Amino acid sequence: MMGRFVSGDLPALDALVEKASAGIGRDIEALRIPRLAGVVLGGGYGRGEGGAKKNAKGDFVLSNDLDFFAVTEEGEGDDATVPIADALRPVSEKWTAELGVDVDFAVKTPWRLKHDEERIMVQELLRGYFDVAGDRGEKMFAGIAKRDAAALPWMEAARLLMNRGMGLLFARARGGEREKDFVARNINKCILGAGDAFLVSRGLYRWRAEERVAELKAQGKCGLYARAVEWKFRPGEEAVCDWETARETWLDGYQDVIACGDRRRTLRNAARWLVRRRTVGKLRTFALDPVVRVLDEVAAKVRGRGAPDGSLMRDWEIFN
Repeated sequence: MMGRFVSGDLPALDALVEKASAGIGRDIEALRIPRLAGVVLGGGYGRGEGGAKKNAKGDFVLSNDLDFFAVTEEGEGDDATVPIADALRPVSEKWTAELGVDVDFAVKTPWRLKHDEERIMVQELLRGYFDVAGDRGEKMFAGIAKRDAAALPWMEAARLLMNRGMGLLFARARGGEREKDFVARNINKCILGAGDAFLVSRGLYRWRAEERVAELKAQGKCGLYARAVEWKFRPGEEAVCDWETARETWLDGYQDVIACGDRRRTLRNAARWLVRRRTVGKLRTFALDPVVRVLDEVAAKVRGRGAPDGSLMRDWEIFN
């Protein structure tokens, strides 16, 4: 059952998210931030797929970050996002303390949203958001076309694996008892990412989590995915599996995706890398798409025992 914000029948938490969003909206409006067109709540809560967990008293509380998207006015370059992000930081800090989960703002220009139209993040935003401040999302997203889930580009599968692989490496580096929650979340994201990437790479992706579970079962690829979806909506203290199992699941996903991917070498890919990294990098992957190059490096680290070094971190931050 899907609530307005939280997965399942938890009206008190739905009311909390709505009330908090209204308060966040008032705080943003009071700031009168120049060149800010509007703000919406997106992410899992925006789609009605937010998670909830029980606290020490046995009451359900929010368990996921609240992901807000702030959109600039038309005609602004990406540099325009920096002062808006800075202006929103006090709002983020205030409500993070208030709600007990991270309240994050991603600032996007209309050009960036249009440029990233084929990205899962943008397409999921179009399918579930809640207006918070300024212009309504209906107006801000009017120029962005909804794409069929089956038509998502293969590169989105590679990007998913790249990001979830990095999360897995971070989890290995921060595997102490005090960071069990961080490790458990990244293990869970790894399991989900491997399954989602398989579906995207074969034109089988679906917008709702339960539909993805059904599709993976039909393909004989569900494995831990169904349990990871349950954990996403109702996380427990323990991870859905250990790190080594997550590692093997991610590597299987990597092989599945690479097997049907686009590894063409082009001058355009080479130019993108040279312009943004100002270095040739490893010759064995030169002129591949930058996301594929970074994914291959992540795979090498996941197979081995190393942590992300400064070069890999830089590559990931640039091409994520």
